[in-house]
Amino acid sequence: MLERLGQLFRGNEPVAIAVELAVIWLAVFLVLRFLRGTRGAGVLKGVIVVLAAIILSLRFAGSGADTFARLRYVAEALAGTLAIALVVIFQPELRQALIRLGRSRWLAGRDRRFTETVPAIEEAVGFLSRNQFGALIVIERSVPLGEVVSSGVPLDSLVSARLLESIFWPNSPLHDLAVVVSGDRVVAANVQLPLADPENVPPRLGSRHLAAVGITEETDAIVVVVSEQTGAVRIAAGGRLGEPVPVEGLAEELRRAITAEEPTAAAGEGQSA
Repeated sequence: MLERLGQLFRGNEPVAIAVELAVIWLAVFLVLRFLRGTRGAGVLKGVIVVLAAIILSLRFAGSGADTFARLRYVAEALAGTLAIALVVIFQPELRQALIRLGRSRWLAGRDRRFTETVPAIEEAVGFLSRNQFGALIVIERSVPLGEVVSSGVPLDSLVSARLLESIFWPNSPLHDLAVVVSGDRVVAANVQLPLADPENVPPRLGSRHLAAVGITEETDAIVVVVSEQTGAVRIAAGGRLGEPVPVEGLAEELRRAITAEEPTAAAGEGQSA
């Protein structure tokens, strides 16, 4: 298949070639933009080098007829293996891409209902941060969190600052693990979240931050995490952990993350916990 890439341009009009090159450039640009700041961005550079080597090998082998038949066989085998490897390597990025494609406009109503609860969350997080009480608040969006919710204690209560503060109060029966918010309701507490690969989180941060990144790798949820050691507040979205944000700016950051088509959290490596 790859050996025919050069033939695709032969016999075409200049305008057609220009259009094809523009489409290819746009596709590459969108992929690079999507992978920016992710672990896949570094891998992609190696993939491009390997792909270029395969294309050159196939072109070179094709010019020698049967003389380079073995080289052609190896290159074609590598091309097939590379296609499978890409699916495995970029699994988290592919999942996020499909989640974005699956978002529909009717979900905006749920996001609007949630934005009305942002002041309560900001107030609660401010209290928890000042007292260095660890907290994990997961905000459900288009991807249902029923599977993880089932691991916790169901609540179905209206979101309020006092409720969140009491849940994460030390030695409270529900203070461990995470709280899940859907719309304007706290649907569950003491929820176990999947953990991210430790390589995706600065080493000085613990399991609470790994859980925040882990659930956003698998869904389009947004997570507010409060460090028990320092009281620092971060937002996780799209499999990325953001830099610490001031409590007084949390409401604006949450509204921006909720309404954004793409996750706004940027990798916070090198920042203090």
